[in-house]
Amino acid sequence: QAVVDFEQLGEHAAAFQGHDVGFCCLGTTRAKAGADGFVRVDRDYVAQAAELARAGGCKHFVLQSSRGANAQSRFLYLRVKGEVENLVQAVGFDHCTILRPAVLLCKRRESRPMEWITQQFLGAVAWVFPTANSVPVETVARAMVACVLQPGEKKVKVLENGAIHELGKA
Repeated sequence: QAVVDFEQLGEHAAAFQGHDVGFCCLGTTRAKAGADGFVRVDRDYVAQAAELARAGGCKHFVLQSSRGANAQSRFLYLRVKGEVENLVQAVGFDHCTILRPAVLLCKRRESRPMEWITQQFLGAVAWVFPTANSVPVETVARAMVACVLQPGEKKVKVLENGAIHELGKA
């Protein structure tokens, strides 16, 4: 495990050398980092990490994005997620898998009251419609590993929430 300063990521290129696979789940919130900070973390840091990984020999990059990601969206969150998907694809990995989960169900250290309420509601909905609007982070992690173990023929593969649930069962 290497600790890097994302503000000086280029100085940590050695940490990205010699890995066949790269997994990226980096992200923050606009509330926590402000609009500019959100863009810097969710787009700029991720794109630069992908470039360093490719230069270091990475062949398969797996990116956790978001349901509804669209570079043309009027909404900052979805636009940034769409932009970073495009940037990562443009790096030129042999394989690039993009996961677009719905609301992530997880326990957080920091308090996010509205997110907690939403998670409680969606957790209840998940009993009836398990793949509709949410996905446990453990399922996303299993799907990320599974897509590397069985990459398929496509250069770029995009997995929506239902496919994440299916692949994450393994």
